[in-house]
Amino acid sequence: MAGKSQGVRGHGGKLSLGAALVLTAFGAQAQTGAPDLASCDAPFQTVLQQSAAFDARAVWLDRQLAKWPGADAASSFKLYHSATGRIDASPGARVGGADGSLAMTPHTGGIPAHLAARFKYLAAGPVLAVSAADQARLPSLLKGQLVLVREAADGTVRDATTLQTAGALDDIYAAANQVDGLGVTVGKARTGFKLWAPTARQAALCVYDTGDAKASSIEALRFDTATGVWSANKRADLSGKYYKYLVDVVAPGMGLVRNAVTDPYSVSLTTDSRRSYIADLDAPKLKPAGWDKARPPTKVAAQTDMSVYELHVRDFSINDATVSAANRGKYTAFTEAGSNGMKHLAALSKAGLTDIHLLPVYDIGSVPEKNCAEPRPAGAPDGDSQQALVAATQGKDCYNWGYDPYHYSAPEGSYATDPADGARRVIEFRQMVMALHKAGLRVGMDVVYNHTYIAGQNEKSVLDRVVPGYYHRLDAKGGIERSTCCDNTATENMMMAKLMIDSAELWTRHYKIDSFRFDLMGHQPRAAMEALQTRVDKAAGRPVNLIGEGWNFGEVENGARFVQASQLSLNGSGIGTFSDRGRDAVRGGGAGDGGNDMFARQGYINGLVYDANTHAGQRPQEDLLRASDLVKVGLAGTLRTYQLKTYKDAVQELQAIDYAGQPAGYASEPSEVVNYVENHDNQTLYDVNVFKLPVSTSGADRARVQILGAAINTFSQGVAYYHAGMDILRSKSLDRNSFESGDWFNRLDWTYQDNYYGVGLPPAADNGKDYALLKPLLANAAIKPAPADIAFARDAFRDLLRIRGGSTLFRMRTAADIKRRLHFLNTGSAQVPTVVAARLDGAGYAGAGFKTVTYLINVDKVEQSIVAEGEKGKRYRLHPVHTAAGAADQRAKEARYDGATGRFTVPARTAVVFVE
Repeated sequence: MAGKSQGVRGHGGKLSLGAALVLTAFGAQAQTGAPDLASCDAPFQTVLQQSAAFDARAVWLDRQLAKWPGADAASSFKLYHSATGRIDASPGARVGGADGSLAMTPHTGGIPAHLAARFKYLAAGPVLAVSAADQARLPSLLKGQLVLVREAADGTVRDATTLQTAGALDDIYAAANQVDGLGVTVGKARTGFKLWAPTARQAALCVYDTGDAKASSIEALRFDTATGVWSANKRADLSGKYYKYLVDVVAPGMGLVRNAVTDPYSVSLTTDSRRSYIADLDAPKLKPAGWDKARPPTKVAAQTDMSVYELHVRDFSINDATVSAANRGKYTAFTEAGSNGMKHLAALSKAGLTDIHLLPVYDIGSVPEKNCAEPRPAGAPDGDSQQALVAATQGKDCYNWGYDPYHYSAPEGSYATDPADGARRVIEFRQMVMALHKAGLRVGMDVVYNHTYIAGQNEKSVLDRVVPGYYHRLDAKGGIERSTCCDNTATENMMMAKLMIDSAELWTRHYKIDSFRFDLMGHQPRAAMEALQTRVDKAAGRPVNLIGEGWNFGEVENGARFVQASQLSLNGSGIGTFSDRGRDAVRGGGAGDGGNDMFARQGYINGLVYDANTHAGQRPQEDLLRASDLVKVGLAGTLRTYQLKTYKDAVQELQAIDYAGQPAGYASEPSEVVNYVENHDNQTLYDVNVFKLPVSTSGADRARVQILGAAINTFSQGVAYYHAGMDILRSKSLDRNSFESGDWFNRLDWTYQDNYYGVGLPPAADNGKDYALLKPLLANAAIKPAPADIAFARDAFRDLLRIRGGSTLFRMRTAADIKRRLHFLNTGSAQVPTVVAARLDGAGYAGAGFKTVTYLINVDKVEQSIVAEGEKGKRYRLHPVHTAAGAADQRAKEARYDGATGRFTVPARTAVVFVE
C-alpha cells in the first residue's frame, strides 16, 4: 500500500508543504465567494486562503469542554477564531490574523461519565470550558479555523494548538445519527441530495450529463443547523447522470480550500471514481431479469453451518480459458455456468460448501479502471525476472487484493465490463450474486471499514475532504493513526459508525449479501458492530452472518479507547472471529517468521518432532504434545469453558491454557470462532509446507499433509473457512504477501494441471531478504505436485465437506451441546501425540445422522494405533463417504476398529471417520 503520505502538519506559523505545492499549482485566491458553474470543472482542490500549519494536541470532549493533555493548567487560555484560516500564533509574539477570541477557563466540575469513558486514552492535562454564553457561537466557529492558545501575562503566545473536533461535532449534531437518505435518493420526478458536512462554510451540487462531460448545472445546498446536513431537491428524475459536491472547508495545514469531491455515500461512479452516479437502486433497469424473485440458498440455519471459500473476483476467472475473454476477471464470469471455474464451485456446493466470500468488491482506489497494465512475465522457476516485471507495473496494473477502500457502498469498477457506465457495475454485481445463489452458494463480502485508501487533501481522499479531521482516528498530535497499514478510520465517532452501518445495510438490502467478513474488526467498537448486526438482520428479514479479524493491536489495543470487537471482547455477541490458536499449531510458527524460523518452527501436520527437517534440529516431545493440545482447542470451538485433559494430565478449561500469553479458549459459543489454516494473507498452506516438510517428502505425501490440515479445519466446531485453491494445492511461488503481486503469483488453474509452484522468485519487497533460502526450493522440480496429487487433494477435500455437511455433530449449535457431546480420546501424558481422536455423541441431536461419530487424524508418517477403553463393544463402521464408490482416499479404507479392545488403527497421514 505504497504512496500513502499525508500533508505535513507542524506547529507554528509556517506554510505546510502540502499547501505550498497546491499554491504553486493553482495559486491562492483571496476571495471566498460562491462557486459558479466553471468551478465544477476546476481541479479537485482550490486553495482560497492559505493558513499556517498547527498540530492538534487539544481535544473537544463535547460542545462545552476541551482537554489539552500536557499543558500547564496555571496559564491563561484563549480560543482564537478565523473564518478564513488566517491565524498566526508564533511563540513569543501576539496572535495575529484572528477575527476574535473566546475565553477558555479551567473546568472544576466532574467530567460526565460517558465523556470520561470515551476519552480515557487522553493523557493528563487541563480541561477547559467555553462559557455558556459562547457555546451558541461554537457551531459557526467550527466552520473556520480555531486555535487554542496558552498565553503569557503580556498576551504573547507560549503555546498554540488546534483542536480535534469529533467530540464537539457528535454533541452539537447528535440528530444527524437519525438522518435517513444521506447520499442521493431518487423519487417520482424528483432527486434529493444530502451531505453531512457540518464544518463546511458553503456547499454546492454539480451535475454532469455524462461521466466525462462538463457540468450542466450547479446549485447551492441548504444547511440544516440541527443535523449539519447540506441538501438539495431537484424537481426531476436525474437517474443516469453524475454529480460532485463543492465544499469550502478549512483543512489542517492547508487553509480554506474548495474541494470538488465525490459523495461518501456514492452508490456507483464513473471510471476511476471521478464522479458519483445518480441512481435509484430499486429501479427496474438496474435489476437483472428475475432479481426481485431470486432468493438465497437456505443451507445455513445457524452460523456454525457455514463452510466458506474465500475468493478474489479476478483470481477466479482471469486464467480460465473457458470463460469468454470479455468476462475474464469480471463479475460476469460467474454467470458462465459452463466454465471450469463455475463447475468447480458447483461441485464444492454439491459437496457441502455453503458460502463464497469475495475479497473486497466495493470501490477501491488502487487499480486503474481503464487501460490497466497486464504484464506477461516469463522465466526460470527460481528466476527474478517475473517479480521484477510485476514490481515495475505495480500501481498501474489490473491487480490488487482491494484493501484500499475509496467508496464503501459502490461496486468496484475494474470488475465491470464497462467502468464508465455507472449502471453496469450495479447490474453485473447483481448478476454475479444471482449466479452464485443459483449454484447453491451464499455470497459474503470482505469489508474494510477500519481504514481508507488515503486521507488528507489527496485527490483520492473523500471523507477527510468533506469533514476534515473527523472520520479518522487521530494521535496525540492530531496526525492520523496508521496501525492498520493505512489511514485508520474512527468508528467510535458517531457519523463514521453510521457510515459503516448504513453501508452494510445497503449491501444487504440492495445486493442480497448473506454475510460479511470484517477486516481488522478489532479496530472497531463492539457496540458499533452489534448495532450493525441489528440493522442488517432487519434489512434482510433474516440473520446475516458477521465474522471478522478480532486481532488486538495498535492504538486501540486492550480496550484503550473503547470495548473492541476483538477476540477477547466479543464473547456473548454471536459475532465470529478468526482463531489463530489452531491455525498456528497446525501450520507451525507465525506469520512474521523469516529466515531459518520459516523452516525450524514446524507445525502439527508437517513434522514437528516426528519428522524433523534439517533446519529444525531435535525438538522436545513436549512441543508436539503442546501443539496437540492446541489442535484440540480448535476442534472444541476454542470455547472458554470446555474442559480438556491436557498433556500434563490436568483437566483445565480452555481459557486456562496458555497461547502466547493469552487464553487459548476465548469464545462463549461456537458461532464466535472461525477456524482456518489458510487464507489470502501470508503463504498458502502448500507453500508453508514446502518450508517445513523435509525436502525429500513425496508429492503424494505433500498432498496428504494438505488434506490433514483441511480435515482439522473441517472437523473443528465453529465456522469453517477455506482459501480458494487450498483444495487444489494452491501455491503462490512462496510469496508471503501477494496483495499486489499481480495475476502471475495469484493465478488459479481450474484444469487441475498446475498449482503454480516454481513460477519465479516472489516479489522482492516482502520476500527478498529470504531469496537465498527460497531459490533452491523453487528450483527443485520434485516439490511441484503432479496433476494426480492435485486431483487427490481436490477430491479428498470434497469428501471432507460431505462428511461435515452430512452431520450437525461437526457444527454443533451451542457450547452446551459441545460440552455434552464432544469427548476427546487419546489425551494426557500417555497419549500417542501424533493422533487426535474424538467421539461425537449424536443420540437425540437433530441432524446428527448417526448415534455416534468418532474421528481420528493421524499426522504421522507411519501407521498409529490408540486404545480407547470406553469405545469397546461399539458397532463402528467406516463413514459411508469413505466406502462410497469413487471415494478419494483409498488409504482410509485400511483404518481398523477392534471392538474387543477399543483399538483404532489409522494409516499414515490419514484422517478417518467411524460411525455407528
